[in-house]
Amino acid sequence: MNKLLVRVRTVLINEYFILSIILVLGFILRLYKIDNPIADWHSWRQADTSSVSRNFVKNGINMFYPEFDDISSIQTGIDNPTGIRMVEFPVYNAIHAIIYKNFSIFNLEKWGRILTTIISLLTTVFLFLLAKKHYSSKVGLLTAFFFTFIPFNIYFSRVILPDPLGILFAVAGLYFFGINIVVSGLLFALAFLQKPYFGVYLFPIIPELIKKENLKRNFAFIFLTSLPFLLWRYWTSLHPEGIPFYEWAFNGDRIRFHPAWWRWIFGERIGILILGGWGLVPFAAGLTRKLKNKFSLLLNLGMLTSLIVVATASVRHDYYQILIIPAVSISLALGSLWFWKRSKIILVLSILVMFLVGWDRIKPFYMINHPELMEIGRVVDTTLPKDAKVVAPYNGDTAFLYQMNRKGWPAVDNSIDNIIKRGATHYVSLDLGSLDSVNFSKRFKTVLKTDKFIILDLNKEIKK
Repeated sequence: MNKLLVRVRTVLINEYFILSIILVLGFILRLYKIDNPIADWHSWRQADTSSVSRNFVKNGINMFYPEFDDISSIQTGIDNPTGIRMVEFPVYNAIHAIIYKNFSIFNLEKWGRILTTIISLLTTVFLFLLAKKHYSSKVGLLTAFFFTFIPFNIYFSRVILPDPLGILFAVAGLYFFGINIVVSGLLFALAFLQKPYFGVYLFPIIPELIKKENLKRNFAFIFLTSLPFLLWRYWTSLHPEGIPFYEWAFNGDRIRFHPAWWRWIFGERIGILILGGWGLVPFAAGLTRKLKNKFSLLLNLGMLTSLIVVATASVRHDYYQILIIPAVSISLALGSLWFWKRSKIILVLSILVMFLVGWDRIKPFYMINHPELMEIGRVVDTTLPKDAKVVAPYNGDTAFLYQMNRKGWPAVDNSIDNIIKRGATHYVSLDLGSLDSVNFSKRFKTVLKTDKFIILDLNKEIKK
């Protein structure tokens, strides 16, 4: 009996058994509202991502010609008749489309959320290994724990966005650096192809990269990491109609270092939304622990650099803070171990309040605030021809277009006659009293009208 108890205890305290429990619980938590349509928080960005996947399903996967539903000039300032989208290299979208085409038990949106969940859990594993490699198994397990259960990250690790995949590549690239330089370089190359600012994950390995004795190896690593990104950027430059405006993201509104920037980034986002106020206690302790080991310090310095460089976008869109969660998790782990030896009560209280406040702040993100988008989208999808191109004014938000399963214009970006020349066939609006709706309904034949929406046929003018 004693031998059995010893074996059970050995299993229960085994680090990989504990990690497995974390992963299982993390997966279960991410099933919360997994059936949500793309109409929750940041639905416009999720719709753009998912529409690329859906067009891969419809037209076949062409990694060099990803297309989304917006064929207006709103996002790029140039007419975009095919809806080509030259942002991240569409690795996420290709995987998404392949899974859906081969396993159609769920709809495309649900598969997208499940895919991101799996990506996040893989990131958890590599974060554990990374923190164990640089610190200890305890730090690794605590890092995995915080990354998995921070409410902010629970929500953003089941959205349909490429960012979580980029984080997986970057974290795995860090882990393999020093183990297999080729694998590490390829993973970082894939991270950069998602978004170039994942380059801040290189900060912890800068001391190694500047060593003269490893000059050839480091040059090969930088070349391998940078070349795919440079080639992709060259390719995208040949299609300017598919490159959204991006200069604004860096400091377009001159907010960097202003009091509002400090308030939003460090007060509202990191302080409250991510750390729930009290999480600042172990986080601050973690920032000052084990400073002889520069890994966490340099990683956090990289995260700070990204917040400074991409100042405006970091303030306007909270999903830009997905990038910093691995560094936050490691700091929380280091601080928690330090507090555990000194004040267990403060530590437990801090973590408990952090989760409770964080959940209270993140819970509204799951809400579907405009269910009429799905209702009207289904009507349009069943009423209009599959090749219809729709003018669907919704303040430039492509989520309405996405629900219709049609390409088109999320706003009237030109005269209606010019838009019709560019291929528009129908007009759909939720705002029956808008000037465009009133004027267009006098000129074009009404296909369907209710107290919620109107559909007009732009190819059929009313005879006067």
